Amino acid sequence: MSAHALTNRESLLAARIREETGVKVAECYQCGKCTAGCPMARWMDISPNQIMRNLQTGDEADENRLLSCQALWHCAGCLTCTQRCPKGLDPAAVMDVLREAARRRGTVPASARKVLAFHEAFLKTVEDFGRMNEWPLVARYKLATGDLFADVLLAPEMLLKGKLPIVPHAIRGREEVRRIFRESRKKEKR
Repeated sequence: MSAHALTNRESLLAARIREETGVKVAECYQCGKCTAGCPMARWMDISPNQIMRNLQTGDEADENRLLSCQALWHCAGCLTCTQRCPKGLDPAAVMDVLREAARRRGTVPASARKVLAFHEAFLKTVEDFGRMNEWPLVARYKLATGDLFADVLLAPEMLLKGKLPIVPHAIRGREEVRRIFRESRKKEKR
C-alpha cells in the first residue's frame, strides 16, 4: 500500500489492521469501556484503549512499543472489549493482528515466549488432527519450551478422571482443515 493511499496520518500498521479486520482505529474516541471491562487489563503494560490510541498517532515509536509490549500476550481473547465498544469496533481483532505482526517481526517479549509456544503448538495440533488433542499439544509445547516436568504429576489424576484421552481422536474432513491452514500461509506470505 502506498503512503499516498493512507488516510490522514494512518500508519501502515493501522492500514493493515483496517484491511484485515475492517477496524478503523481512528474511529476510537477513547471512552475506555474496552479497558474497564477487560478482565486482563490489570496485568497489561498498555491498556486496550491505549493500544488503540497508540495506533491512532501513526508514530513509529508508538508502533514499535506496541509490537514489543506484554499486553498483546496477556489478552485472553474473551471479546469483552469488542462487546462493550459503543462504536462497534473490534479491539480483540486488533490484538490478533498485532500479535501476528509481533511474531513476524520477532519482537515477542521473552516473558511471552511460552504463550507463543502454546499458541503455535495448539495451531499445529489442530492442523494435524482437525481438532485439539491433548497429548500432541502437550508434547509440542513441552518440547518447544523445554519445560518437560513442570506439571507431570497432574497426568495420572487427569487420566483416571477421563480428562486426558490416551489416543488422539482425528475427525473426518482433516484435509479441509489442512487446506485452510495452507491458504492462510499463502495469504501471510503476500
